[in-house]
Amino acid sequence: MTNYFTRLGRRHFLELAGTTLAMSALPSFAQAGGRKPNIIFILADDLGIGDVGCYGQSRILTPNIDRLAREGKRFTQAYAGAPICSPSRCTLMTGLNTGHSRIRGNFALGGGIVGTKGGESVRRANLQASDITVAQQLQALGYHSGLMGKWHLDGFDPAATPLDHGFDEFRGWLIQTPSTQGYFPTQRYHNRELVDIPQALGHTAAHYETDLCTDDACDFIRRNHADPFFLFVGYSAPHSPYISPSYGSFAGEPWSQDQKSYAAMIELMDQGVGSVLRTVAEQGLDRDTVVFFASDNGARSEATPAQTAVVEFFDSSGVYRGYKRDLYEGGIHEPFIVRWPGTIDAGSLSDEPVYFPDFLPTAMALAGAAPVLGDGVDISPLLHHDAARLAPRYFYWETFEPEFRQAVRRGNWKAIRLSKGLPLELYDLKADPRETRDIAAQHPQVIAELEHYLLTARTASVEYP
Repeated sequence: MTNYFTRLGRRHFLELAGTTLAMSALPSFAQAGGRKPNIIFILADDLGIGDVGCYGQSRILTPNIDRLAREGKRFTQAYAGAPICSPSRCTLMTGLNTGHSRIRGNFALGGGIVGTKGGESVRRANLQASDITVAQQLQALGYHSGLMGKWHLDGFDPAATPLDHGFDEFRGWLIQTPSTQGYFPTQRYHNRELVDIPQALGHTAAHYETDLCTDDACDFIRRNHADPFFLFVGYSAPHSPYISPSYGSFAGEPWSQDQKSYAAMIELMDQGVGSVLRTVAEQGLDRDTVVFFASDNGARSEATPAQTAVVEFFDSSGVYRGYKRDLYEGGIHEPFIVRWPGTIDAGSLSDEPVYFPDFLPTAMALAGAAPVLGDGVDISPLLHHDAARLAPRYFYWETFEPEFRQAVRRGNWKAIRLSKGLPLELYDLKADPRETRDIAAQHPQVIAELEHYLLTARTASVEYP
């Protein structure tokens, strides 16, 4: 893949530069104190925006995630990098959107490595040596980095693990190693070593993947509390299959087994978030630690009637249309919360649009480094200044499941192309956040502008020509 920085379009470069200049007048966090802040990013898997209490969920209690919002800032216009797992995580790690990133789908059209999934032959892309991650950037700034749980950027390449892309420690599972997968894995990676978990055969709570992930995260914090660290906590919950060691608080509910399991999975993950926050406090790091929380894409892991029934029961997509794999809001509009006691105003809100490529430049700014050129911008001023605003910019998504589709947002306008060659659908997200009224015919000038942008929005790669 051609280096991204050599092919950044002039128009896009000027737009990003304008955003950087507009925000450079605002003071940075790095100037405010001595120690560089610890950075923790907690990522749920297939959690819908409507599955969280502070975003409207009423049947499932999420007191610890809600605490993040109560003590920090909740974003109401936040987006994942893609409507499915691998590409969304790739945008988060590399700061490049799916028009430029290495991994743009769970499966690749070319390149990559062929392996098996469920007995079928599949081709997957993976991060390569030329792909620079936020962990590598922070590692160069003296951060000790750890990833606990789901990586999903390795494909079938044994040289594409978290340890090969900036993480000093890794506890979790890889795509290429089936024994490490599932909610009760029989093996787990401890760095490069495969460790047996024979007790998992009993499906006990102590060996549930969510709890393993939490325990590893808390252990990492305790061992590395003395110096700045970057911790990525990649939960698998509530991705299907809907399995939990118990129904938890929902055992007595007159719900289906899937509904009770789904709720219990979210409850256990929320308890994990609470354990992470408690460990940070016990180490005296509350005011030195920025905690991000988000989900990688919308709800409903597979488009089956059974899973649809579960997420509709819980209104997992909130008021939005669509689910995982959709470029409508239900597939990419995500919960996004940032907590930093003493720096971010408790209980604050932001309606500024942000998305996953913003995390890398933001993390660099928090660490006191110069901005990094990519598809995202530094949003740290939004964390401290409730009145801060970003310069207008384009947000871009593409996906290949079930076919090539594109979406773009600028301001309140959002356009979607559902298949190559089809005209754009157009929605005014302020007037119609549910995307129920396609108004493309009434706004030909807007369509023309967005079509012009889409001509240069992506660069072909070996994996996604």
